[in-house]
Amino acid sequence: MIKFKNCLAKLVTLRVKFNSIYQNSKIFNNYFQNKFLMSHSKLISILVALICSVNISIAQTHTKKVSEAGTRDPLLWPFKATSIWNMPIGSNAQYVPADLEFPKERLMTVDEDYIVLTHEAPLMDIYKNNAFWDRTKDRCVKTGELIGRYPIPQSFVVSPETWDGKIPNAGIAILMPDKRTIIQGQPFAHCEHGNYATLGHLSGKPEDIYGEGYSGAHGGSQLSAIGGCIRNHELTPTSGTIRHAIKINVAGRWNIFYDELNKGYRWPATAADSDGNKYYGKYRTKAPQKEMRMGALLAIPATVNLDTFKLETKPAKILAQALQNYGGYVVDGTGWSVYAIITEWGPSGRFTDNFKKNWGFDFTTTSNKLDTPWSRDMAKIFAALNIVVNNAPNSIGGGGKPRVALAPPFRNK
Repeated sequence: MIKFKNCLAKLVTLRVKFNSIYQNSKIFNNYFQNKFLMSHSKLISILVALICSVNISIAQTHTKKVSEAGTRDPLLWPFKATSIWNMPIGSNAQYVPADLEFPKERLMTVDEDYIVLTHEAPLMDIYKNNAFWDRTKDRCVKTGELIGRYPIPQSFVVSPETWDGKIPNAGIAILMPDKRTIIQGQPFAHCEHGNYATLGHLSGKPEDIYGEGYSGAHGGSQLSAIGGCIRNHELTPTSGTIRHAIKINVAGRWNIFYDELNKGYRWPATAADSDGNKYYGKYRTKAPQKEMRMGALLAIPATVNLDTFKLETKPAKILAQALQNYGGYVVDGTGWSVYAIITEWGPSGRFTDNFKKNWGFDFTTTSNKLDTPWSRDMAKIFAALNIVVNNAPNSIGGGGKPRVALAPPFRNK
């Protein structure tokens, strides 16, 4: 790299000298002075470039290796490389078809996780609210004690006018001032700029952004509200592949299996929906899939050639690759007949807004009709999902050789 810089310095010096000669020489008339000196200036540039070419090549190779080795920003790509959210599918993964029922109401929607990483923001009071998912109650008013004070910008307004749907899951992950502790809870609301916020309850234990990051504010599974979320900087025309597992919600009444032995969930989930014993699988028309429980890791099998899907959109190709390399965890039930993917909304922006700006169409669909390239693509992807049945603490992703390289180390830890 030093030699490369020296070559550039020589090139600049020689060109400066020739420019000086050009300005001061009295030997030639203006025309011939122009021709002679400018041609020699170009010649010198070419010669120096040729001399430096080997060093340039070496410098570029070195830069490429540093880029490949890389590091990652924990705020954009959190948790250990061996966390469930970052561990790739392994060569020993065992698959069985998820056999999801095709949605009857809408093909796909989003479940937005509120990701607030503004650790230096002024502290906001958050009070207890008991509305939860009761449509007759108001999430915007405090009905109990002060839960705590957390760094959340007043500009981040989450209200019936801004949130998606009528009673969203509304899980939130907040980075504390120590820049590593994550506090989570649901359902969150902050309905007025300059006012307090409300929360149903805190969820799980505080997580370390440099740790495993399993637990959190998805009530149907008790899994993380930040791990596995498709972030605002992802799934863009220039972002490349998604290098982590994603999160998926399915319609529990049509797809999730409940029995008294497993109570409707599997590792890494530590719970299922509280009404799962009454409703899981209630409306299923296909044969029960006993492996399909809350916390299931869904993936496109390694043997599948994604080209055979003939996907029509670039974002669908990126998602399909992520689901083959890392899979997606089932973290909640949708409550109605629709697929859902979990995406980010926070002070840094909203994924669904970014997606439409980038691609020219909505991430969500308006019906279950396959009348657009995007809806046809997503139907193919969900139909191809299998359950990794040997996903376990000692064999995350099924074990064996990971399909892709593990996440790089953190920068500035």
